[in-house]
Amino acid sequence: MSTEKIKILLAEDDPNLGLLLEEYLKAKGYAVTLAVNGKEGFDLFCKHSYDLCLLDVMMPLKDGFTLAKEIRVSNKQVPIIFLTAKSMKEDTIEGFNAGGDDYITKPFSMEELLARIQAILRRSMKAMVLENTQTDFIIGKYTFNTETQLLKGGQENVKLTTKEAQLLRLLAINQNDVLDRSFALKTIWHDDNYFNSRSMDVYITKLRKYFKHDAKVEIVNIHGKGFKLLVNP
Repeated sequence: MSTEKIKILLAEDDPNLGLLLEEYLKAKGYAVTLAVNGKEGFDLFCKHSYDLCLLDVMMPLKDGFTLAKEIRVSNKQVPIIFLTAKSMKEDTIEGFNAGGDDYITKPFSMEELLARIQAILRRSMKAMVLENTQTDFIIGKYTFNTETQLLKGGQENVKLTTKEAQLLRLLAINQNDVLDRSFALKTIWHDDNYFNSRSMDVYITKLRKYFKHDAKVEIVNIHGKGFKLLVNP
């Protein structure tokens, strides 16, 4: 993901619901682009990069299922959630066959939609981490090898502990992007409870000290979200 804010393509032809969803998700920190029909949605998808798509099923010019199939031709990974008034089993199956990851039936609560979005984004991040087999990372003037757990550079080479190495790996995979706090906790500690969260904060502090000799490298807190390993040019 290329920026701090998660970018969402919202295709919804109901102007009232579309604006309501757009305003709500923007208030929650997402960058939202609203398309009023399927054709506009596809044009926007072709021109820009998105991290998640919310597609109404019944839209003029191009329905949500058709739009999803066209999106899947060029992008197999971007998560797709269908918004629909239909609840028949056949429509649900058609939605998944079109490449959808989830399906939410109107009327729905904003809180439920937000929970679905967050869950899918976490799964998407987990898949990216599992698929990433990279073992060597360049972080500013440092090099980091996940197998030896060695961080080289600065004044000395540092042999990281297992948890330090696991945490730095997640940060490095998401370099310049947000690493979700809950995702990191569940991946490394297998539980995002309060005590594990405090433990992770201690490890973050340790990692910051290791990079103190390179002013271009910093690990910053993203309030309410997680951490970001920033490597400034």
